[in-house]
Amino acid sequence: MNRLVIANADVAGVRTDVHLRGGRIDAVGTGYARPSTPTLDAAGCAVLPGLHDHHLHLHALAAHWRSIRCGPPHVTTAIDLAAALASAPGDGWIRGVGYVETVAGHLDADALDELCRNRPTRIQHRSGAMWVLNSTAAHLVDLQNATEPGVERDDSGRATGRVWRADTWLRTRLPDHGPPPLDEVGMHLAAHGITGITDATPDLDGRTFAALTDAAATGALPQRLQLLGVPLHRSGGRNVATGPYKIVIADSDLPDIEQLEDTIQRAHALGRPVAVHCVSVEACWLLVAVFHAVGTVPGDRVEHGAVIPDEAIGTFHDLGLTVVTQPGFLADRGDDYLRRVDPHDLESLYRCRSLLAAGIGLALSSDAPYGPVDPWRIVAAAVDRTAPDGRVVGQSETLTAASALDRLLAPLDDPGGPARTIAVGADADLIVLDRPWAQMLDDPAAVRVRYTLVGSRVVFER
Repeated sequence: MNRLVIANADVAGVRTDVHLRGGRIDAVGTGYARPSTPTLDAAGCAVLPGLHDHHLHLHALAAHWRSIRCGPPHVTTAIDLAAALASAPGDGWIRGVGYVETVAGHLDADALDELCRNRPTRIQHRSGAMWVLNSTAAHLVDLQNATEPGVERDDSGRATGRVWRADTWLRTRLPDHGPPPLDEVGMHLAAHGITGITDATPDLDGRTFAALTDAAATGALPQRLQLLGVPLHRSGGRNVATGPYKIVIADSDLPDIEQLEDTIQRAHALGRPVAVHCVSVEACWLLVAVFHAVGTVPGDRVEHGAVIPDEAIGTFHDLGLTVVTQPGFLADRGDDYLRRVDPHDLESLYRCRSLLAAGIGLALSSDAPYGPVDPWRIVAAAVDRTAPDGRVVGQSETLTAASALDRLLAPLDDPGGPARTIAVGADADLIVLDRPWAQMLDDPAAVRVRYTLVGSRVVFER
């Protein structure tokens, strides 16, 4: 569609029309419409730029929806977990997701055998950092003879069934079904008003990379797409953008500091910033030390920043870092954090307001499938920081709804930068909501999207 008018739009509290032409905003105001121009009536509801999820995992999300749920709210005991695994269709491999220790303790192969022995079974921890295999699955992947560093062993050298941050290796040992299709994921995200995605999966292999670029090219994934996991020697190509280079500081096995310095220097030398997975206090200070040693470049970013000590905030500002964080985790599992996180760290958990106050670039994201994918829930979580049991996690870190929304409106290539606005010349990536602007800010969790447009094209209609 070359031309389109979104009429009766509420743009930041002002009733107006938004005129689109050739994939961009051509004019904002009344009196420009031609009788022959197609019109979409916003009926006085809010129209704003499409939202950007600055950190998620597309193929993991697609696989998640095809997996057995192994954690809260529906699975809370070992009996629940055994029943959930027994309900898996078919007679082949079982893939479980979302496990947390409050369900049945610290699982290993022996403990998982007590719950499901007859079928090869692997269960992913809800952090995404670990898989647990039962004995049948461990035998099929020859876990005992594996040399992969992430394969955990007991004092006798026996594989425990736990595999840490070794998804790529594990995938080579499993039945080869190829990457899952992304049509359902793309439509689901569009239904929430998401028009831009940064996939944060590290170390994309050739087939996964091709599947992502093909989904963007064919429209199976209608959103604009940026990839962090593009290898250093490649570029994103015609359909996707190459983002900063993803590096994981795994708390289960902190990297050698010289190796981390070398990786960051190589990325910078090739003109790529880095996006560093950093969750714990130890990882935070390690990363600070490395950046002090090798320097930073514009675009360097910290993924998650789950715990950022007070003393590190000024350093983050001085280094020019952007933090891409996930307050949605608080709404999803804040009660568990309140039980298990060191009380000293609770006020530092998924910081928002203190980072903005210090002048640090901040972006919000879902980390789906590991966090809730609905961006309106993320906005609400940033506003109230309420755990499932009603307690507040870090009252001093709350944001206003407008400020939280802005952190989902920043450009994909500048996640800590100014929010995109409806302005002449901007990409016509827009959403039409079911309520006016003021009501949207009053109750963001209740918002529903009526239309989502990417490049003037309607990709979702409710």
